[in-house]
Amino acid sequence: MFHFTALVTCLAILFYFLTGAQVAKARAAFGIKAPAISGNPDFERVFRVQMNTLEWLPIFLPALWLFAIYISDVIAAALGLVWIVGRILYMTGYSKAANKRGLGFGIQAGAAILLWLGAIGAIAWRLVHA
Repeated sequence: MFHFTALVTCLAILFYFLTGAQVAKARAAFGIKAPAISGNPDFERVFRVQMNTLEWLPIFLPALWLFAIYISDVIAAALGLVWIVGRILYMTGYSKAANKRGLGFGIQAGAAILLWLGAIGAIAWRLVHA
């Protein structure tokens, strides 16, 4: 069973949902009517946090689950939590200024890359040693 990875998956989806709520709140605060996505730099940064999170989810989620299946549920979940923390830091930094998003981006990218490398390595190992 993969209870820890499942829980982290739910937390990642919750985080994405919260970024959507932040966009809705920013639309109201800055007077940006849908479907517009530009017109106020403060709104655009909030919007980019949501879109960047969406762009990373198809990289993160399969890597998370493949790592859990082929290596370890607990380690996958721990790296998944690091990814979420990175996303939170990305969000809080980018909300203030575009040049403050780097630390969070690096943390979440590193966690996703470790998950992917671990998964691909474990799959290749099993293929070679099957």
